Amino acid sequence: MKNIRTRYAPSPTGFLHIGGARTALFNYLFAKHFGGTFIFRLEDTDVARNVMGGEESQLNNLAWLGIIPDESPLKPNKKYGNYRQSEKLEIYQEFAQKLINKGFAYKAYDNSEELELQHKQQEVNGVASFRYDPNWLQISNEEKQRRDANKEYSIRLKLKKNTVYGWEDLVRGWIEVNSDDIGDFVIIKSDGYPTYNFAVVVDDHQMEISHVLRGEEHITNTPKQLAIYESLNWTPPVFGHLTIITNMEGKKLSKRDKTLKQFIEDYKNDGYHPHAIFNFLSLLGWTSKDSQEIMSHEELIEKFDPERLSKSPSKFDIVKMDWFSKQYIKKLDNEVIIKKINSPFNTEWNNLFVETYKQSASTISEIKNNLNIYINPKTSHNFEITEIAKNVIQIFSKELTMSEFTIENIQKSIENTKQELNIKGKDLFMPIRIATTFEEHGPELAKAIFLFGKEIVLERLKKWN
Repeated sequence: MKNIRTRYAPSPTGFLHIGGARTALFNYLFAKHFGGTFIFRLEDTDVARNVMGGEESQLNNLAWLGIIPDESPLKPNKKYGNYRQSEKLEIYQEFAQKLINKGFAYKAYDNSEELELQHKQQEVNGVASFRYDPNWLQISNEEKQRRDANKEYSIRLKLKKNTVYGWEDLVRGWIEVNSDDIGDFVIIKSDGYPTYNFAVVVDDHQMEISHVLRGEEHITNTPKQLAIYESLNWTPPVFGHLTIITNMEGKKLSKRDKTLKQFIEDYKNDGYHPHAIFNFLSLLGWTSKDSQEIMSHEELIEKFDPERLSKSPSKFDIVKMDWFSKQYIKKLDNEVIIKKINSPFNTEWNNLFVETYKQSASTISEIKNNLNIYINPKTSHNFEITEIAKNVIQIFSKELTMSEFTIENIQKSIENTKQELNIKGKDLFMPIRIATTFEEHGPELAKAIFLFGKEIVLERLKKWN
């Protein structure tokens, strides 16, 4: 296989979205699997939508996930020029002029009002989808010269009639589109900036991009880009269009949907394990041959086979992602977590607390939140206690006060209560948990009780004696 070069090319218009992160990840895995190069490039020509710090945010979130570009605006390879489109405007103009000189593009002098009128006339004539008509605009030579002098024009690619643009898609197989279904399209806007389809072709060619993995919404862009490649006599990269990511109801993820956190920054701030998200995202539209799910970065790079990219939409299951994060949080060194939670207690207590609570936590934030019941212990609870439950608490209290306050003895007291009352499960554990921790849920009971300390626990149990 030729030298592999893939890229992730976002716009700096906001935080790193789940969909963008998945695209970046698959391009990264593809490049690394074949010993190639992964590039981060910035499509920042839509100045009005650019966000201050957008580039830095994208790179920082990718780095947090473990997706490190080999080349970027901060780590350029001089051979390939600039990595921000805003720094290449003259280059796009130069190639557009070449296309005009070769007769493959032309200046279109229609202003926005005239384009709107042409659009409306096509609707009246029953044309379902607008197709630009280069012969529609009727203006005098003088007016054309005036608009030309004032650069009041866009540049459009002159498409061949009834020509099929097709490609063997890495994910979907053969796809083709007829040029008559596209129509001449803009490559340089009236403000002098390139359109996405034109700039991306120039960028990919100049940076020798070999493979492009991107979302399926770009399928309609691909024939336009192939037409540009053909007009410039360049060889296009291999394209692969990833399926959409949906919510659990099967609807495409929408940034307007506030019921689901959709930005990597949110998961970072909540204390999810970055390797867990890296691992989880790798399985949104791809599976390993051996069906393994928990995999390290190195394993994913080794096993990534583009032939196993799915043709079916991928569901973003937050419950599954929480499960992934749990598996990784469990394996984190206690010391790493202790540094993040700012606990006021001593090292021995902190180690026991973290070891106890990390077994069932999905995030660092979850562990930190559990500190509150120990930092600010409740003085009462409002749970209803049955007579049978009171009996359980009384027996447990009697057992516990007869021995030294240790985790082992707390566990022994629970076991003795179980034996004495011939009771088990929820009927045994729930009354003891409520009476000692003032909580209905929690981690391993004996440890959760011990962490409160002897004084608080015995004080809470006194009322049942």
